Amino acid sequence: MKRYKAKIAYDGSGFAGYQIQPDSRTVQQELLTVLKRIHKGEAIQVVASGRTDAKVHATGQVIHFDSPLDIPLNGWLKALNVLLPEDIRVHDIEETDPAFHARYHTSGKTYRYKWDRSKVISPFTRNYLVHVKQLPDVAQMRIASKAILGTHDFSSFCAANTGVVDKVRTIRHLEFEEHGEELHMVIEGSGFLYNMVRIIAGTLMEVGIGRRDASELAEIVGAADRSRAGKTAAAHGLYLENVEYES
Repeated sequence: MKRYKAKIAYDGSGFAGYQIQPDSRTVQQELLTVLKRIHKGEAIQVVASGRTDAKVHATGQVIHFDSPLDIPLNGWLKALNVLLPEDIRVHDIEETDPAFHARYHTSGKTYRYKWDRSKVISPFTRNYLVHVKQLPDVAQMRIASKAILGTHDFSSFCAANTGVVDKVRTIRHLEFEEHGEELHMVIEGSGFLYNMVRIIAGTLMEVGIGRRDASELAEIVGAADRSRAGKTAAAHGLYLENVEYES
């Protein structure tokens, strides 16, 4: 039995999220179906670094699975990409330590959130960028984002219905990139709470369009109160970009 670690990408537009759900199309279900086919009907479990919500995309999700089959790595890559639907791709696969765990051994993640600042959003990007009708003040967003950096209780930026008790996380990097009419927020940290990136994105965008002052962010972080932060930004602008692991 060998354990494999794979880096996958998926277009979240057609999925109800990563995690398997009854009567819904999910990324995990597609992976399980293909692995079962490769293993002639034997069920193979797949573990991801974490779940993503409906319509959230991934360019660097990581999974692991165990297999008794003796297939070369390039054979795995070809077989998986031939059998998987076109909105899921496997970019890299490697044999890993049998003790490796895609979820429990993570040491950090990077997410990217994308907005479109054009006057009219293209029908070809509407599922991948969130349109903003008012041009945001990116300089003020950058000032406000400094309050997010560091180790904090991020209760203000966590969905109220979460069962997680410890909401302390460390944000190591947060920057805004401008790519023509696109504005990207890139955020990297030790881990993220449910909807945390989307709430941070929504709150910082409210600063950008003048609904909040940049100076409010430190107070919002310190309040540890979800009602103090802004709206949760739309799911389709979010991308899981990279997962880091303990060396």
